[in-house]
Amino acid sequence: MGLNFTTYISYLKEYPALIITSLLTLSVIFVNGWTDAPNAIATCVSTRAMKPKPAIIMAAVFNFIGLFVMTLINAKVAETIFNIVDFGNNAHEALIALCAAMIAIVLWASLASVFGIPTSESHALIAGLTGSAIAAHGNLSGVNGSEWSKVIYGLFASTILGFLVGFLMVKIVEAICKNMDRRKTNKFFGGAEIFSGASMAFMHGAQDGQKFIGVFLLGMFLVQGKTSTETISAPIWLMLICAIVMGIGTSIGGMKIIKSVGMDMVKMENYQGFCADMSGAICILLSSLTGLPVSTTHVKTSAIMGVGASRSLKRVNWLIVKDMVMTWILTFPGCGLVGYLVTKVFITIF
Repeated sequence: MGLNFTTYISYLKEYPALIITSLLTLSVIFVNGWTDAPNAIATCVSTRAMKPKPAIIMAAVFNFIGLFVMTLINAKVAETIFNIVDFGNNAHEALIALCAAMIAIVLWASLASVFGIPTSESHALIAGLTGSAIAAHGNLSGVNGSEWSKVIYGLFASTILGFLVGFLMVKIVEAICKNMDRRKTNKFFGGAEIFSGASMAFMHGAQDGQKFIGVFLLGMFLVQGKTSTETISAPIWLMLICAIVMGIGTSIGGMKIIKSVGMDMVKMENYQGFCADMSGAICILLSSLTGLPVSTTHVKTSAIMGVGASRSLKRVNWLIVKDMVMTWILTFPGCGLVGYLVTKVFITIF
């Protein structure tokens, strides 16, 4: 499906429902920038390698580049999200279910952000879509088990891999730099951390950007009365809009998350922040290439824990970790239930 911006504008006039689905999807992207994207730049801001405003601009730019490049190379993540649920053959009810899922995600993420807890918008997205699909069908027939299994694989694999790679990378860096002048290494890693933060932002765009592209295009099909399609193609203008909206969200509400992830969980030096970011970027790259829809929040925080634990388990603030893990655990049933209930109410009303 090819879609230029002019055609999209004409669709907005032809299908008023597309205005609603577009605004709701952009709201979810905004909330992702508010609650999820700050993870990418948390360490480079907390170690003062960059100031918040330049870091946010960098994150927005590299989110777009990551989304653009990865979609050209491999759009498997977008396809997984696109096919993870089936809202049924009734396009009207399917569209209502999709809108309900978007509202559920915004409600869930906004609630968590009040407490400064970095939620996984990836899992909130999947949970909200799943809950709405169950409500639309009245059973589990709308859930694609083979695609859902990728979520489970990605959840466990990315968390474990993020911790291990972070742990090993910081050990390797410490061994290499053991006898070097500390002032020179600090200066080097101050610059290197900007690179690693950009890499993390790039991979965040590659992963999360694709997920929301998939949802946006799904809404495009549903408003036209289409309940199935074989191929998807993300236009550049849509990628750019996603990156800009995500960047605006990060600039407005990102500092709470940056503080929780980059400052409160583990106190890090520049080289440790570099190791955490590069570890996260490597893990997300592997997941994107294999089509696993992982949580960038899980990967990044796991890498930070691995870096902190390389010195001592006591260096990790496990109270912060506990709050994050509880939020992650509650996301699937919690956001899924909200999606289910909102869908039932909307189908009754509309």
